[in-house]
Amino acid sequence: MTLICLHTSLQNMVCVLALVQLCLWDFNGVFGDEVKSVSVMEGHSGTLHTDTQLHTHDVILWRFGVQSPDEIIAKLNREAKTKPSIIERLKNHVEIDDQTGSLIITNITTQHTGLYKLEMIGNTVQYKHFSVTVYARLSVPVIIRVSSQCSSSSSSSCCCVLCSVMNVSHDVSVSWYKGKSLLSSISVSDLNIRLSLPLEVEYQDTNTYRCVVNNPITNLTQHLHITQLCHTCSGSAGVHSCSFTETVIRLVLSAVVGVATVAVLIYDIRCK
Repeated sequence: MTLICLHTSLQNMVCVLALVQLCLWDFNGVFGDEVKSVSVMEGHSGTLHTDTQLHTHDVILWRFGVQSPDEIIAKLNREAKTKPSIIERLKNHVEIDDQTGSLIITNITTQHTGLYKLEMIGNTVQYKHFSVTVYARLSVPVIIRVSSQCSSSSSSSCCCVLCSVMNVSHDVSVSWYKGKSLLSSISVSDLNIRLSLPLEVEYQDTNTYRCVVNNPITNLTQHLHITQLCHTCSGSAGVHSCSFTETVIRLVLSAVVGVATVAVLIYDIRCK
């Protein structure tokens, strides 16, 4: 293409911009490439797709940007008709699809988080970039009853519970739901800490409550069983009442068992 530029500052600028645009086209997207985001759960498999069918003479290079921007972690040479080569430290985790050149990461860990660069060398050179985020496995939330979290004004009529999850990773949140309605939520961006969220409910409440821990790609749920976790013995008066009732029940049961034992012994003696 021939660009005819007049000797004026404005026209010179237009010429330069046009030449730059042509250069960008010739490099097939080397500059300004869109980075595709890929999210994977730890322990699962993730595939970085080339979205193309390889030709006989194509060469595929995969680079990983955590250790070094120029580090080649996997290579496929279609013309040489050799098996794909993988660097030693990734041999148990990485393989290349020899038909498409896609990179398959198996049994993925958080150490595989980072920027991956694909270089496809054929009649032209093409580049693709992938930002991979690996999320740690979630722990099932645990719900316990805690009196210390209750407000003094409602402690006599409410049950106070705490939903906790241990060893959370980045982008994890814990939420309380009443039916389908979100009541409260807390999130954290730090690693390996305990995340807890309190909730107060009435003893006779018949609504459905659940605690949900989630990250951007999955979630785990624990349901609150009010009748099991929240008995009606709260406060000092309730504790004494429960203790007295429980004592009476135990005495009655012991007496019944004792009488039954004596009756069996007498019957056995008479039979002999």
